[in-house]
Amino acid sequence: MYTLNEFESRDVLDEKLAHHIADVLTQAVNQKGKASMAVSGGSTPKGLFEKLSNMPLPWSNITVTLADERWVDFESKDSNTRLVHENLLKDNAKAATFFHIKQGEKLTSDVLATLNEQALAQVLPFDVLILGMGEDGHTASLFPCSAEIKQGFAPDAQPLLAVQPATAPHQRISFSFAHLAQSKSTILHICGDSKKNVLEHALVSDDHFEMPIRAFLHGDAADTSIFWAQ
Repeated sequence: MYTLNEFESRDVLDEKLAHHIADVLTQAVNQKGKASMAVSGGSTPKGLFEKLSNMPLPWSNITVTLADERWVDFESKDSNTRLVHENLLKDNAKAATFFHIKQGEKLTSDVLATLNEQALAQVLPFDVLILGMGEDGHTASLFPCSAEIKQGFAPDAQPLLAVQPATAPHQRISFSFAHLAQSKSTILHICGDSKKNVLEHALVSDDHFEMPIRAFLHGDAADTSIFWAQ
């Protein structure tokens, strides 16, 4: 299921979304003493991250992680971990804990097993999940072109899986749909006409192997709030 929220500008969207996220995280901390949030990379969330970083949240009780990551060094321009540290984990938000899903040089089966244990213990289920969407309809690193796409949607999937896209660079690590869909608040954050066109295409069918974002838009597995601005 989904609801579509449209805004007159990206700045207004970022302001509204930041307050929505703040409310969910604060409520979670008040109820259980901690909260977790998974975010996505790219340029779209930078403005949102800036606003969140200055908000007076109980950051010391909040753990931030990524919905997916490229298996690259922190110094790489393609590192979402670096993007989050430079744009979100500063000012007030520097008190938050960051759960690294990229650990070590190689993504071996042993590394993946350890990460899955840590994810279950430290961040899952998420209180907030912020997704992006590619032009091919992928979200997180659930790519329709990858050999791992069925594994990513398996009902009994482990929290994290290794992904090698056929049409994008770098090996990836991604949370599986089964665990992403358990988030208390799931948000699809997109901007611009091209992403609106992709969204409209995604809404005409429920074939999530063709466009993985559809799994978050159709059916009852996830309840997704779409935040869009020009």
